[in-house]
Amino acid sequence: MTRVAIVGVAGRMGRTLVSAVEQDTGATLAGGIVEPGSSLAGADIGELAGVGKRGVKAVDSLSAIVDDFDVLIDFTAPQVTLANLAFCAEHGKRIVIGTTGMSDDELAQLDAYRGKVAMVFAPNMSVGVNLTLKLLETAAKALGDEGYDIEIIESHHRHKVDAPSGTAIKMGEVVADSLGRTLKEHGVFERVGQCGPRTDKEIGFATVRAGDIVGEHTVMFATEGERIEITHKASSRMTFAKGAVRAARWVADQENGRYDMQDVLALNE
Repeated sequence: MTRVAIVGVAGRMGRTLVSAVEQDTGATLAGGIVEPGSSLAGADIGELAGVGKRGVKAVDSLSAIVDDFDVLIDFTAPQVTLANLAFCAEHGKRIVIGTTGMSDDELAQLDAYRGKVAMVFAPNMSVGVNLTLKLLETAAKALGDEGYDIEIIESHHRHKVDAPSGTAIKMGEVVADSLGRTLKEHGVFERVGQCGPRTDKEIGFATVRAGDIVGEHTVMFATEGERIEITHKASSRMTFAKGAVRAARWVADQENGRYDMQDVLALNE
């Protein structure tokens, strides 16, 4: 059994992760972290998640449970994640990271730990999304340089703080890499006013933030006379949580390195 600890256990995603661990036959709930000084420290994690008392108390620091867990799951904020990554590297723990919105500098800091800790880092832990990425790679190679315009549309709930979503960026990177392009050169993230006609090689992004949308992504390949759309829609955070727990079980047996969900699902083989 993989002993799993969860950061941000009192949040929406944290509570869903607790439920996902409870449903997984190969993982056990070993701890949960709340913000330093939080009044929820000492509360039963199962009760916080609505699954009933589990006898595991929330704590406000990783050092309090350092001997209790094997893998940490972190879906928080960039600087919090980087601090937790350093802790795991120092103490020989594994980590699964679903945090999005990292800057180039923060991504470089994360990558510097690839030889010091076993980590799974992915903008989206959904099995369906990662299968979709493989479909996009195939579609881009077949269509992208044959007069097809590429647009990526993503929708999320009103509380999401970063845009475009990490998943949308990853989809754009997969398409761009397949076509020998880069998002830095060809990504278009804003169209306002007299922006001129579309260029042939640009990859456009559009963002929606509204209500309680869990996550929807569509990549459009459009040309004269036809349009192909590859879409993934998530109706529950549980799809991400189950993928994260699957990643935690997988990474528990891996050597130090930076992995993604393509590795977890053996899609890179």
